[in-house]
Amino acid sequence: MSSLLFPAVPPLPHAGKVTQARVVRSEWTKLWSLRSTRFSIGAALLLTVGVAALACGVVAHHWPHMSLQDRQDFHPLEVNLAGVQIAQLAFGVLGVLVITGEYSTGMIRATMAAVPKRLPVLWAKVMVYGLVVLALATPATLIAFGMGEAIFARHHIDIAFSHPGVARAVFGAALYLTAVGLFGLAIGAIVRNTAGGIAAFAGILFVLPPLMNVLPTSWNNAASPYLPLPAGQAVMALTRGAHQLAPWTGLGLLCAYTAAALALASILLVRRDT
Repeated sequence: MSSLLFPAVPPLPHAGKVTQARVVRSEWTKLWSLRSTRFSIGAALLLTVGVAALACGVVAHHWPHMSLQDRQDFHPLEVNLAGVQIAQLAFGVLGVLVITGEYSTGMIRATMAAVPKRLPVLWAKVMVYGLVVLALATPATLIAFGMGEAIFARHHIDIAFSHPGVARAVFGAALYLTAVGLFGLAIGAIVRNTAGGIAAFAGILFVLPPLMNVLPTSWNNAASPYLPLPAGQAVMALTRGAHQLAPWTGLGLLCAYTAAALALASILLVRRDT
């Protein structure tokens, strides 16, 4: 009688053991199944290209009326990469959401039950999100550069891609956005709360540098270049300021900050969720 009321459930087919490749595939599916991913990445790409085109158009329009000093201080590449300054916020916030979204919905329990070792989940998120940002940010910065220089060419104030340092700055901008996105992911993994993660990310990158101005000038000049934001942005500058790190040194320091945050996140992940 009981067998009629509760029929035996056939065993599930053996799907194999958990591997890093399968965890990566799972994270890829989860990343693109969320609307926030498509909206945030779309906004970031639109900002990278659209803000650059708008800024270049405004500068080109006012160029005939600009003073001699303003023309001497002008550099086309700085305007070309104006969109990166805003897109970094979208990529960083999405990095936070990549992991805090699972904690807020409770889906992290299913994820950790499927991957008991915990750390493969974090590494999979890092690999998937890092590659996605790099793959999308690289063409976006190239398109922004091409559109901006096409606008500037009408006034003969453009700069060639072959000019020393330009290729490094354009491709470096994509690497910078990738590092910022992964830094946001690391902060989200540490805090495990969406609001707190976004606040911590914005505070470290965008609030801390202006606060350094309250320090004596000599202290500010000595410490500010080593903060994550100024350090990473050095890779996008063609001319090195008096208190600025070398381009690859600055980007390397930002990557070191990101690696340190990910290391802390991995330690906390094992200790808190085991």
